Amino acid sequence: QVQLVESGGGLVQAGGSLRLSCAASGRTFSIYAMGWFRQAPGKEREFVAAVSWPGIRTYYRDSVKGRFTISRDNAKNTVYLQMNSLKPEDTAVYYCAAGRQPTEVTQDYDYWGQGTQVTVSS
Repeated sequence: QVQLVESGGGLVQAGGSLRLSCAASGRTFSIYAMGWFRQAPGKEREFVAAVSWPGIRTYYRDSVKGRFTISRDNAKNTVYLQMNSLKPEDTAVYYCAAGRQPTEVTQDYDYWGQGTQVTVSS
């Protein structure tokens, strides 16, 4: 089992920044790729970004490329999502997840956090 706890969400104005953190505990963090997903009200959960083990490869959905950066600190068992130039359409609950491969598919991830709310006002 891997337990994931997100933090860092909040309310920010358009153009602002937030950094989300996801702390992992339990089974070895190092064997997992990590991903960030988000879900807005009335919409399906969607892929945002992913990072491989140990952190060399990163992947992003097109709409966040150049604005968001995923990274991981393996010594701290933590993955981050730095979000800059935030837009109202980035408003959602953000979830981190652990899986065997850094894919865009929710079913490929075995463990999920409880989510953290990000609200971007216009």
